[in-house]
Amino acid sequence: MFVLNGMVYGQSPETSLKITNAKPLEDMIIILTFSNGEQRLFDASCLIGSVFEPLKNAEIFRNMTLEHGVITWMDGTIDCAPEYMYEHSFEYPALSVLERHA
Repeated sequence: MFVLNGMVYGQSPETSLKITNAKPLEDMIIILTFSNGEQRLFDASCLIGSVFEPLKNAEIFRNMTLEHGVITWMDGTIDCAPEYMYEHSFEYPALSVLERHA
């Protein structure tokens, strides 16, 4: 049980998910490492709408910044919630795990 903003909740508080590392690949794909330790692949082409149009430019896409656990582009003009990126990404085993099975 915990109290938040004067409200009592019966379950444990949820920790906010953050991105701890990001590596852009080709074709708008990013390898993301999340605060829960998972590495996942995110296909940024799923980001639609005029605000995300600049990301189609490979140079802009590769020029991402990690700010307080959130990936941003163009000096913070474009960003995407880590929770969205997690929910719309795919498991990606770390290279070290792959090497152990080789």
